[in-house]
Amino acid sequence: MPKTLEGQITMEKTPSYFVTHEAPARIYAMSRDTKVIVVVRDPVTRAISDYTQTLSKKPDIPTFESLTFKNRTTGLIDTSWSAIQIGIYAKHLDNWLQFFPMSQILFVSGERLISDPAGELGRVQDFLGLKRIITDKHFYFNQTKGFPCLKKAEGSSKPHCLGKTKGRTHPNIDPEVVQRLRDFYRPFNMKFYQMTGHNFGWD
Repeated sequence: MPKTLEGQITMEKTPSYFVTHEAPARIYAMSRDTKVIVVVRDPVTRAISDYTQTLSKKPDIPTFESLTFKNRTTGLIDTSWSAIQIGIYAKHLDNWLQFFPMSQILFVSGERLISDPAGELGRVQDFLGLKRIITDKHFYFNQTKGFPCLKKAEGSSKPHCLGKTKGRTHPNIDPEVVQRLRDFYRPFNMKFYQMTGHNFGWD
């Protein structure tokens, strides 16, 4: 982490921290006052998006359906596949709660970040003890991408939208497989809602 002056907030962004078993202990050892912000989205959509990203780099990978199941006949989900594993948020949160209280962890809804970016960023600003500076007027919706864009990026006169790797069209997945995954994640989602005191509405 870079040196930080008093009154400054230093942020570091690495998606894998939340799911890396050793991360909470290491971060706690560095600073027990660290605040953690995690963006989560419907784990089924997240898994399909994860697969879509990999598919764009390795077009010859097996189908989503074949990677999802250990055994398709019995419907046993392969929880060792990282695309599935990451969405079991309650399990990862359990690991973090060994070191950090819930009051130092904020979960941001990936869905609301798209539908109401200013509202979700308002929660982030409150959590960090910052004045609410980012509002609706800072965003416009890009119909082509299906994502909001910043009207003007810091230090630039041009709008800033997500890069070309975001907003890819997902492949068509067998609806029965999607339903199996919804059923698989439901109890984990319910536990996650209880732990966070926040219903993300993924069912």
